[in-house]
Amino acid sequence: MDSTASGDSALNAARRERELADLIAGGKVDLAVIGGGFTGAGVALDATTRGLSVALVERGDLASGTSSWSSKLAHGGLRYLAKGDIGIAWESAVERGRLMKNIAPHLIRPLPMVFPLHPAIGRIEATVTSTGFHAGDVLRMLARTPKALLPHPRRISAASVHRFAPTTDPAGLRGGLLSWDGQLIDDARLVVALARTAAQHGADILTYTEATAIEPGHVHVRDRLTGDEHTIGAKQIVNAAGVWSDTLAGDVELAPSKGSHILVPAARLGHPRAAITAPVPGHFGRYVFAVPWHNGLVMIGLTDDPHHGPIPERDHPDGDEAAFLLDTINAVLEDKLTTDDIVGGYSGFRPLIKSSGASSSADLSRKHALLRDSQTGALTIVGGKLTTYRRMAEDAVDAVVEAGGLQAGPCRTTELGLVGKGTPAPGLPDRLVTAFGTEAAKVAAYGEADPSLNEPVREGIPLTGAEVRFAVEHELALTVEDVIDRRTRWGLVDADRAELYDAVVRLAPELNTDSRHEG
Repeated sequence: MDSTASGDSALNAARRERELADLIAGGKVDLAVIGGGFTGAGVALDATTRGLSVALVERGDLASGTSSWSSKLAHGGLRYLAKGDIGIAWESAVERGRLMKNIAPHLIRPLPMVFPLHPAIGRIEATVTSTGFHAGDVLRMLARTPKALLPHPRRISAASVHRFAPTTDPAGLRGGLLSWDGQLIDDARLVVALARTAAQHGADILTYTEATAIEPGHVHVRDRLTGDEHTIGAKQIVNAAGVWSDTLAGDVELAPSKGSHILVPAARLGHPRAAITAPVPGHFGRYVFAVPWHNGLVMIGLTDDPHHGPIPERDHPDGDEAAFLLDTINAVLEDKLTTDDIVGGYSGFRPLIKSSGASSSADLSRKHALLRDSQTGALTIVGGKLTTYRRMAEDAVDAVVEAGGLQAGPCRTTELGLVGKGTPAPGLPDRLVTAFGTEAAKVAAYGEADPSLNEPVREGIPLTGAEVRFAVEHELALTVEDVIDRRTRWGLVDADRAELYDAVVRLAPELNTDSRHEG
């Protein structure tokens, strides 16, 4: 946590109501940010730590769009290096290092990744892939990310492959390539930490507050919990609504890409210690990953398919997408997975910028772009990728400061730690420390005050009542879905969802249970 932060990081319904009322009654803020995902929360944090007054409005929950449906990886940009896009690869390597060293070391851990060398992988392809891994390692070194965090890539034996990934097919296996990348404990939790840190520095964070229209100097919003409509005055406006950005900016043309993941029990893959990498046939540099996650799950993803038509509030992999993911990962597994092994899944939509030269969504650039709306003057930020959210935010704030002549200090977010960073108090449960960092002490305090809150909310799920109460009183969980889908991820397992929903309602009856508000 930043030692100069003096405000309260707790976000809850009462604070939201108070801040919304103050905004309506007060004058203009320096900056209104539309969108509560990685980019929007990053912009709010960057701006408020430069001394600007900031209001962030989000039509659903924090991270309720694409930001909670990622592969949970802080990529170093290897894929972009393979495509010759050195700029994005370098930016990714630098920002990954900042996340792991300075910003959120408590929420990101090193992840080993195994590329099995089966007969289908020719020696030339293996050599080229190995060269790419080592080139990525050079970027890692130039970005000054220590090898203690991300070790050098290396060739490993077939026996070592099986120690990392026990169900890898042994037939013709020549060993494997081992590389390392960053893995988020959870993407939605990182967004919440960004928002709470921004709030600690003075930003107003208003979820379930939908921007319905923008005009010069004003954002019109609707409170989705009450239906009331309001106007917020702002000297500058940043539209960071992701894949919905074009609904508020007439000059923006997006080509959304759907990325889907399926979830399988980790036991079906022998509880792998590394992500398993399987190349997509006919697409050099594109892979499907089976990534070990918490809650006894492995994520298998991801797809990269163009999407046409309206963007759904929430989507799931269809049959073709699930089949593609299973077929690709099964090519490197001895015990083949089937659709019966799938216990859940999710899909997100990337806000990619339309390009006439791209033959598929996988070819569209992940560069971010700043686009000034000719009618409203709002700045829209689109494109980009999770790992580089901080750089995107810095660029956006630089642009609005210049355009609006705002009095602001220099960017501080390259070194600024998020809420929860630091050395946790001794004796706290490892599970809480992993999820909350130093904030684990606050979660544990609920159970000390009321021991019944230390009990699991349901047999077989270690989520406790203390975590539910903390989500409501500190992390701006306003609906039951906020708790089970984003503050925790237990709602992703279809068989657990209904019973877990009822348990959370009992523990937090003040939560909104109207699914119309799900963002």
